[in-house]
Amino acid sequence: MAWNEPGGNKDNNRDPWGGGNNDGRKDQGPPDLDEALKKFNDRLTGILGGKKGGGANGGGGGNNGGSGNAGYGILGLILVVAAAVWAVSGFYRVDQSEQAVVLRFGKYHETLGAGLNWNPSLIDTVSTVNVTKVRSLSRRALMLTEDENIVQVNLSVQYRVTSPREYLLNVRNPEQSLENATESALRHEVGSSEMTDILTDGREVLAQRVRARLQQYLDRYGVGLEVRSVNVESTAAPDEVQAAFDDVIKAREDEQRVKNQAESYANGVIPEARGKAQRMIEEANGYKEEVIARADGEADRFSKMLIEYKKAPDVTRERLYLQTMEEVMANSSKVLIDVKGGNNMMYIPLDKITGNASTSDNVSRNTTAARFNPSSANLTTDSEVEDLADRVLERLRQRQQESTTTRNREAR
Repeated sequence: MAWNEPGGNKDNNRDPWGGGNNDGRKDQGPPDLDEALKKFNDRLTGILGGKKGGGANGGGGGNNGGSGNAGYGILGLILVVAAAVWAVSGFYRVDQSEQAVVLRFGKYHETLGAGLNWNPSLIDTVSTVNVTKVRSLSRRALMLTEDENIVQVNLSVQYRVTSPREYLLNVRNPEQSLENATESALRHEVGSSEMTDILTDGREVLAQRVRARLQQYLDRYGVGLEVRSVNVESTAAPDEVQAAFDDVIKAREDEQRVKNQAESYANGVIPEARGKAQRMIEEANGYKEEVIARADGEADRFSKMLIEYKKAPDVTRERLYLQTMEEVMANSSKVLIDVKGGNNMMYIPLDKITGNASTSDNVSRNTTAARFNPSSANLTTDSEVEDLADRVLERLRQRQQESTTTRNREAR
């Protein structure tokens, strides 16, 4: 018969998993699930400060106490799960290129570097900022220069965050502050420069000055930004007058080109002139040495000739006369007139003798002799022949004098 069958034996009517038997001994079996839940409920209620449920003597209040204990148990379980979720949600990771700014109850607490960190949620607020990324800002505006001209400037700024705390807490909008500071610094520097410098070779200097002034502004504002570089990409006149400025630039380039050509010509002419001057100086020095040497030689020759003249005056005098006549007659045309020896005459035409110096120089000294009969010529009397001879000799003297004067001038 089954242990729970109706009408069964009293001894057999017992729970096989019960706590005892007829002998008063408790049977060993699996625990009751309701009892285990009740114990856990009582223990949790005790921890939370509640009261345990009523016993058997509690009368009808026993059922109400059991329901209250079950409600406290569910609430505790929810709290434990919420605490676990809250604890897990506090973990976060910061990259190598970032830094984390921690605010506790809205007040700055600390700045954390790269790695795994934990902060209590709902108490701390964590904001990460990339501190290695180089950011860029571009500006384009019309500026008024010092000489009251308007130029158009295109500018780009590269910057990065150096202080995450200042970047997040000191200024509400750091990028907008950077734009305003950039425009202010650019207008100040352009307003202190002339248009010619900005449009030509002064852009690099302008960029350096804008960078220095912009960094001063950012440090004064406490933005937490560092300006890495400032590049003036382009500068130009306004579109309305761009054509006129192009003409001015072209004229300036032409001016520079002409200057370069003039300098090149000067660099070629000046050394050439100096070379010619040096050559003339050397020629003059050479002529000086030649004249001095010739004079010394003439003096020495005269001294030696004087000794020979004292030994044989007649012979020396005759020889000097012949040498002198040879030198004189070598530079003049020769006329031979045969009066006594016969009827024929060797002659050179008078127009070759009486012509100008240039014509007479072109006359050959070896003139072909022509013989003719005096009866066929215009010279018919002895007086006319003598007169012609006198004129020829006079002409020879004049030419000799002119030749001597010319040599003296050249010697001086």
